[in-house]
Amino acid sequence: MNRIKLAVILAVLGFAAFVLMNSFYTVSEVEQAIVTQFGKPVGLPVTAAGLNFKVPFIQNVNLIDKRVLEWDGNPSDMPTKDKLYVSVDIFARWRIVDPLQYFLRLNDERSAQSRLDDLLGSETRNAVAKHELIEIIRTTRDRVPLHEAVVNNGGRELDAGSLVPIQKGRKLVEEEIFAEAAGKVGVFGIELLDIRFKRINYNESVRPKIYDRMISERRQIAERFLSEGNGEAARIRGNRVRDLNKIQSEAYRQVEEIRGVADAKATEIYSRAYNQSPQAVDFYEFTRTMQSYKSIISENTTLVLSTGSDLFKFLKGMNPDGR
Repeated sequence: MNRIKLAVILAVLGFAAFVLMNSFYTVSEVEQAIVTQFGKPVGLPVTAAGLNFKVPFIQNVNLIDKRVLEWDGNPSDMPTKDKLYVSVDIFARWRIVDPLQYFLRLNDERSAQSRLDDLLGSETRNAVAKHELIEIIRTTRDRVPLHEAVVNNGGRELDAGSLVPIQKGRKLVEEEIFAEAAGKVGVFGIELLDIRFKRINYNESVRPKIYDRMISERRQIAERFLSEGNGEAARIRGNRVRDLNKIQSEAYRQVEEIRGVADAKATEIYSRAYNQSPQAVDFYEFTRTMQSYKSIISENTTLVLSTGSDLFKFLKGMNPDGR
């Protein structure tokens, strides 16, 4: 009899312990809970950590993570506004801020990831399709790439060429995707924290066009440098000829001035030397006439002079034998 009572007591205690264990549940710091009864939520979500009570066997506890969660999309080929295909790989961070709405609409994280695949992938495709390739590749519209930098050449600044100007840049495109997607995922009790491009690769069909564009841009820059170089060379040559002509002109002017001063000085000296007496004047006239003979008479020269000519007056008094 005592054994039967002991067994009954033990059974009652075991059942009471089992019921007690099913009547309490704990929620950790990184979790929140939804209590359901026959599959339907009852009461408010439990968001504070601690020990809580529920009706055993009838109510169930659904734990939901409240940490920041990761969404990593699969790379997908999509066209840009200028009809060039790129492979875009994006990622996002999100968390559950309304556990009741999240539970009613999605129930678990797998469903949430699937819905994020659809929404974020669709918004990314729409954003890429509205912008040209350069808008997706370039980080921001304020960034200056290295090949657009100003090159200093001998103290002169030359523009090394510029790429196609952009209006937004990749950062603002990411913000557009975030703004569009945040409102749509909010109805599921989800807060979208951030979304970024992880990798953007050129599609195989796009790469030849990209390379051709790069070659064309580099060729334009090279031609521009060559044109500027030729223009600079022509300018230097023109300046050289101008400076040379100026130097020669200045030198000729100085030579003529010096020569004029020298001739004037010599004339003055001759004038003082040959005006000292009538004999000196006659001698000067005779020597200058003799010097002029050297200049005007050569071996085969024939002169026709009148007897009253100044050149002839010294010749007519000479004897044929030279005496």
